[in-house]
Amino acid sequence: MASRSDDRPLKPALMHGLAGRCPACGSAPLFRKFLKPEDHCRACGQDWSHQRADDLPAYLVIFIVGHLLVPMVVSVNLRFEPSLVAQMVGWPLAALILSLAMLQPAKGAVIAWQWSRRMHGF
Repeated sequence: MASRSDDRPLKPALMHGLAGRCPACGSAPLFRKFLKPEDHCRACGQDWSHQRADDLPAYLVIFIVGHLLVPMVVSVNLRFEPSLVAQMVGWPLAALILSLAMLQPAKGAVIAWQWSRRMHGF
């Protein structure tokens, strides 16, 4: 017997969510603003009003950015010995840029995962 999630495969849903597209059809945008999802998909009519990602995308972004930046900080400091001012400006700026770049895709992936697993929010 097929499981209930067979009609909502996880991998395509995650790929659509990461791209900021509707996890159900992949045609229409998932977000109407930077982090505000559409209430309904313009293409397939899927209701997104009950889907909530809460804080999980932020936690994922913090985890990933930390694991990317810490080795870079250590490597750059050992190899180039940048000035303290350069580090005080550069590393927070890098963290901010990486975080902003990753936040919407992370939220799209979390919403897609919830939809695929029929979680209807947390």
